[in-house]
Amino acid sequence: MRRPVALRLQAALGTLALAAAAAAGVVLTMPEAAAAAGGATGYATQNGGTTGGAGGKTVRATTGTAIHEALCGRADSSTPITIEVEGIINHGNTSKVSGDSCNTAADKIELKQVGNVTIVGVGGGAVFDQLGIHIRESSNIIIQNVTVRNVKKSGSPTSNGGDAIGMESDVRNVWVDHTTLEASGGESEGYDGLFDMKDNTQYVTLSYSVLRNSGRGGLIGSSESDRSNGYVTFHHNLYENIDSRAPLLRGGTAHMYNNHYVSLNKSGINSRAGAKAKVDNNYFEDSKDVLGTFYTDEAGSWQVSGNIFDNVTWSERSGDNNPAGPDPQSNTTVSIPYSYTLDDASCVPSVVSGTAGANKGLKVSDGGCTPQTPDPTDPTDPGPTDPTEPTDPDPTDPPSGTNLSLGAGADGSSKASGTSYGNVRDGDLSTYWSPAGTTGSVSVAWSSARTVGKINIREAAGSQGAIGSYRVVNHDTGAVLASGSGAGVITFSPVSLEKLTFEITGASGTPKVAEFETYAG
Repeated sequence: MRRPVALRLQAALGTLALAAAAAAGVVLTMPEAAAAAGGATGYATQNGGTTGGAGGKTVRATTGTAIHEALCGRADSSTPITIEVEGIINHGNTSKVSGDSCNTAADKIELKQVGNVTIVGVGGGAVFDQLGIHIRESSNIIIQNVTVRNVKKSGSPTSNGGDAIGMESDVRNVWVDHTTLEASGGESEGYDGLFDMKDNTQYVTLSYSVLRNSGRGGLIGSSESDRSNGYVTFHHNLYENIDSRAPLLRGGTAHMYNNHYVSLNKSGINSRAGAKAKVDNNYFEDSKDVLGTFYTDEAGSWQVSGNIFDNVTWSERSGDNNPAGPDPQSNTTVSIPYSYTLDDASCVPSVVSGTAGANKGLKVSDGGCTPQTPDPTDPTDPGPTDPTEPTDPDPTDPPSGTNLSLGAGADGSSKASGTSYGNVRDGDLSTYWSPAGTTGSVSVAWSSARTVGKINIREAAGSQGAIGSYRVVNHDTGAVLASGSGAGVITFSPVSLEKLTFEITGASGTPKVAEFETYAG
């Protein structure tokens, strides 16, 4: 097995070479790229799709301050914009900019409380040097064809808590594509994760990217109790010389396919705390404990198919160390709501080598192990992954048949004091569940799959009309089955599932859900 020290030395030498070239005024020639060629993939296609700044104006930025100025110069925080970035972006050329359409910071590239943004490297390439990208309370974001390197949480300078790209607090629909994310060591050297998601981050895809030379590849969920994240796809990525977290998955669902993992030194895909990982046609090489539940007794699960394990070693199972190998077998099933084509695992090293990372011309696989340059598509058309158009709620049309919620399980987001999740499936209109604020979600779950095509949301007496906008989500897959406004009867195409979530995204007051009834159709 290749040792971490050798690769970290290589990374350090590469960084010094780039710095020397910049100091000498040398232009490093790299292929130009167009934003969002080919369109989003994976879970980023769900929940309405991810189109970034499509349809808005395009601006060029060569400093971090210019990136922030572009965000702040929009008509409002959701006006679409594509920011083409070229050059080295660092602390020296990045400052906080103020405006009504932005909320920026001086020590990171800040995408906070914004929407419909694309950041894409062009021309000679874009390198974010010791400066992380932070996405918070934002949606519909594309980051493409950039390098983010050596972001530190300790030492000097510090940025973004040590994360190359970090997402937190109600983030939706992010596509990170053809990026190179790298560090020069682990936590003891001042670095943290390369690609982190926490505090209700959903519908994310990381594709055709390189993650290397770091103690931590990335996480989904900041603690065992932070299980509000998920629906993340990782495909055609190279993980190289990573100690652990490739990724760490706490709760939620993730799909890993056609990735090349080389020198995972301590552990790899760590599914725990009830998480589900679908692991298809990946190539694991010169690594240890590439899949399992590690460092906790709260187990996760996985569905495996078509993977190749080349010189992979497995430790003994004991205590909180539970590797899936030496002969990994599926212990769950995961339904995927989007279409995808698998390359054969045997060609993954070559196809990932030819496509993954910044400045590769945005090349992708054709599903036949051959890298190709994608045809530009209209990114404003998410295609068949749009949510099903809902039937308007009509309280005068009560559903017929058996209420499947009776006797089922229930859970959800933080609840108001004195209420219970179980109140929504007990058949008693005098009891109710309320979120801790004006928005939140409540779920009904079964021990085995049920077919559901209609729900009835009944508000408690005195609170009718409080529920504004909503989404109905297949919790098993992350697919949005319906969206609209107001309580009542909601109909969608019947689907077999184990858990169904009603998510309140807007309200005029404190919602009180007395019953979350579910019906076959």
